[in-house]
Amino acid sequence: MLMRLILLFTIVPLVELAILFKLNAYIGFFSTIGIVVFTGVLGAYLAKSQGREILFRIRHEMQDGRLPGDQLINGLCVLVGGAMLLTPGILTDMVGFTLVIPVTREFVKGFVKDKLQRMVDEGKVNLYFRW
Repeated sequence: MLMRLILLFTIVPLVELAILFKLNAYIGFFSTIGIVVFTGVLGAYLAKSQGREILFRIRHEMQDGRLPGDQLINGLCVLVGGAMLLTPGILTDMVGFTLVIPVTREFVKGFVKDKLQRMVDEGKVNLYFRW
């Protein structure tokens, strides 16, 4: 696991840098910087608005006496997506927008739910409930 994280935090920035250099060669320095700033601002706005909507849904489901499981996964996706959108780069922006936009987030949410279910089934995760 540690080796995967080391590779992730070294390879992804290098790939992002290479993409930004290529983009700079095609459209110019200021346009490249503009894209990075624009996606960061747009991403922060989307993450904030989606986060508020998810918090509203969580409160509503809890008031109705339901467990907000799907909304908690949505919140996790928006949190990770917002962080990726604030990170400069084209690759992380694409992943970030995928996690923040509701339509594309549904595909990711299904994958996360399946992965969590497998981890619970294999005994890698234990769930404890207090009443």
